[in-house]
Amino acid sequence: MTISLRNLPPAVQQAIEETSRREGLSLNKATIRLLESSLRKPTKNSDFDEFFGIWPSEEADQFDTALRQMRQVDPADWELPV
Repeated sequence: MTISLRNLPPAVQQAIEETSRREGLSLNKATIRLLESSLRKPTKNSDFDEFFGIWPSEEADQFDTALRQMRQVDPADWELPV
């Protein structure tokens, strides 16, 4: 299928050109890439989906421990200097 686009808004033209330049794509392929990415809907909490079920239990436990440590809030970090 072939589509001609006329009177593109400047922001759309700029996005296509930047994608083309950054990724080394033709303007056509950059346009398709941007259109395809606009159709993707992020799933909730999908940040680590690629890792589910592939880590050994020990490594997964280490990762969970590291996350727990990062999520701890130290009240001293929120105190204003005197």
